[in-house]
Amino acid sequence: MKKFKLFVLSLCAGLVMVSCTNAAKGAGIGAGGGALVGAIIGKMAGNTAVGAVIGTAVGTTTGALIGKHMDKVKAQAQAVQNAQVESITDANGLQGVKVTFDSGILFATNKSDLNAASKSSLSQFANVLKQNADCDVAIYGHTDNTGTDAINNPLSVKRAQAVESYLKSCGVSASQIRSVDGQGSTNPVADNSTAEGRKQNRRVEVYMYASQQMIQNAEAGKLN
Repeated sequence: MKKFKLFVLSLCAGLVMVSCTNAAKGAGIGAGGGALVGAIIGKMAGNTAVGAVIGTAVGTTTGALIGKHMDKVKAQAQAVQNAQVESITDANGLQGVKVTFDSGILFATNKSDLNAASKSSLSQFANVLKQNADCDVAIYGHTDNTGTDAINNPLSVKRAQAVESYLKSCGVSASQIRSVDGQGSTNPVADNSTAEGRKQNRRVEVYMYASQQMIQNAEAGKLN
């Protein structure tokens, strides 16, 4: 047990050092050691399942360029009303952006219909996506734990599809949206025993991450 505690403390210290060194910027997330740190950060703040399948390791310089670029993407997304924005790490250890639209804006209980407020927010977000066509997109729907999996699982997919459909109607390219899926009630972010917690859990998360083209541009030194 003591050895395990020492390992955890050492790991946390390492993460703190990485955070301080990079001053909260994305430039420090690349390959090699960055992949390990990326997997840990991804588990806490993102979804390590998202990310282009590139087949080979991404170099540190390439990862740094993508990190700086994603910092700019994040800043643009933060201007969208009613959206929670954070940096995440994708399956390649590269920085991405996670945008969460919660259900107080998006969905009523057991519904997948977008309301007027959510359409306004998604319209703004569509402009961010169109300005960053080199970002691939993954959309995940979620529910609270009201009802059974037989209801919640398809409902979460319908919520993700509703967001996908509206983004496309706003001019986002279908080819940019790489995956649309639902996770039912399996990934809550708040306490399902309260009305406020259930409201937060009825949400859609949109991930923006490096496309194959972005990675190639970064490798060629052409990514700003």
